Amino acid sequence: MKPSIVIDTCVLISALRSKNGASFKLVSLVDSQKFSFSLSVPLVLEYESTAKRIASSLGLTHADIEDIIDYLCTIGKHRKVHYLWRPNLKDPGDDFVLELAVESECQYIVTFNIKDFSKANNFNVAVITPQELLRKIGETI
Repeated sequence: MKPSIVIDTCVLISALRSKNGASFKLVSLVDSQKFSFSLSVPLVLEYESTAKRIASSLGLTHADIEDIIDYLCTIGKHRKVHYLWRPNLKDPGDDFVLELAVESECQYIVTFNIKDFSKANNFNVAVITPQELLRKIGETI
């Protein structure tokens, strides 16, 4: 069975910053059928606002960011979060990521902020880095 994941914003931003790391490889594989990923309106809005805020430093235009986000929305599973479990995490801004993972019954939240999601295991959601997910699906950087 292929893993189901939620990709935290920091991973998307890392993928946009460099083509050399695990984040870029992971985002490059979103249409590979090696995993499925879930999206919600709040997560997409965070992706967009964060990426647009730093777009010029990435050498990207706002239109480029919109195209990337549109592509992710085409591939990802769209979910509506009906129940809120707040507050739960150290950073209240991360609660909606956990809520999406729980609602969509994802196995993993993929992030670099492992400590920020320490309570995710209370909901049977593991928190792993992009590199760890790549290993689980048999990919290398």
